[in-house]
Amino acid sequence: ILEENLQQEAYIEERCDVASYKEWKAFVLRPENSPEAMEAITGVPAAEMRGAARLFATGGNGSIYYGLGVTEHAQGSTTVMGIANLAMVTGNVGREGVGVNPLRGQNNVQGACDMGSFPHELPGYRHISDTTTRHQFEAAWGVTLNAEPGLRIPNMFDAALEGTFMGLYCEGEDIVQSDPNTQHVTAALSNMECIVVQDLFLNETAKYAHVFLPGSSFLEKDGTFTNAERRISRVRKVMPAKAGKSDWEVTVALAEKLGYAMPYKHPSEIMDEIASLTPTFTGVSYARLDEAGSLQWPCNAEAPDGTPIMHIHEFVRGKGRFLNTQYIATDEKVTQRYPLILTTGRILSQYNVGAQTRRTENSQWHSEDRLEIHPHDAEDRGIREGDWVGIESRAGTTVLRADITERVQPGVVYTTFHFPESGANVITTNNSDWATNCPEYKVTAVQVMPVAQPSAWQQEFKQFTATQESLLKGAPA
Repeated sequence: ILEENLQQEAYIEERCDVASYKEWKAFVLRPENSPEAMEAITGVPAAEMRGAARLFATGGNGSIYYGLGVTEHAQGSTTVMGIANLAMVTGNVGREGVGVNPLRGQNNVQGACDMGSFPHELPGYRHISDTTTRHQFEAAWGVTLNAEPGLRIPNMFDAALEGTFMGLYCEGEDIVQSDPNTQHVTAALSNMECIVVQDLFLNETAKYAHVFLPGSSFLEKDGTFTNAERRISRVRKVMPAKAGKSDWEVTVALAEKLGYAMPYKHPSEIMDEIASLTPTFTGVSYARLDEAGSLQWPCNAEAPDGTPIMHIHEFVRGKGRFLNTQYIATDEKVTQRYPLILTTGRILSQYNVGAQTRRTENSQWHSEDRLEIHPHDAEDRGIREGDWVGIESRAGTTVLRADITERVQPGVVYTTFHFPESGANVITTNNSDWATNCPEYKVTAVQVMPVAQPSAWQQEFKQFTATQESLLKGAPA
């Protein structure tokens, strides 16, 4: 794009920080960053890369969508910055039909982030260290908030093993099955003094809980979901919660037992509090959502009907800043002992850890996690279709059936993580993104060989599960 002057100079001059652009341009045009130089690393022919660049730069409106295949790498954040650079240099931000659009892994991931699910942020993406913002929440909640960020999930596990993080309340997530390096996770949970799990089903994490609280499905509660285009939509309760309380009511009851009153009578009152404390939500209420059908934040006095398109006249930070995105290879390298790269993901018919979909007829399409392996790699190892194979990494070992297919490249193997007994995350490592700590699920060096029996971990898992289920039968309701 830069070599052939296909960049949008007028857009860059008006909308972007020109000094950062000039520095970035010089960085991009270095010979070592050319498509030809990068071809050996990416595996993408330079001519095809150049053709794609010309197409994107000259094809009119260009919209970029990306998913977990980008973010679940040690350099995921760097790649997202590169995507933003590409959108700005081609002028594809700030009007209809363009933009950078992350595809979220589950519904309401956007809404959870908006509400301060990060350990360093309050609702509205405001940093906990900001004194003015923190004082607003302290006044509303009648408490003193710590100005230091909390721990991210991987840091919690490390602190638990050190003996400095001893309690966990896990709601609507199965960290034992979905987080990497399962044995590290379970060792951390086993070292804690109090674990509370609130969920729809007795998932893998619940087997380590001291207290299990019933969760409620979307059909059993009022609230909102926010999707990837910042669109806030109402969720309406259609039946009483089978457990007697919706999730928010459980939280309120627990808080009151702990001596902190939360006098909410309906989720609409919680939304009103959000609006009173979050500048981008001041115009959002259940009444307005019922009237409009949905609203896209920012929704406030400046945009009473919401904001369908962001960054029309300027970016939130003012001028768009270009950032150099130096390629740094992952620490997870193939070796003679671990010559293959394992990447993991999902399949259409199963949802995430499968706690819900494994209870449905969907299992007719996908009844077990299998290891996909290229015919060349299978032949080298004497592996036939359906054979049991051991997958060993630096983190651990598990056993799956082999699915020989050309859907994966030679040197790459793939599996899903929908079934707990498969132990897919026993073999993934603690490597994570340098900025977000998002696990590097897409790159694990492994060896694959035929075996005759389940792994030691799988045998222990079977025994542990039987023990926990027998204890559950005798537990008080």
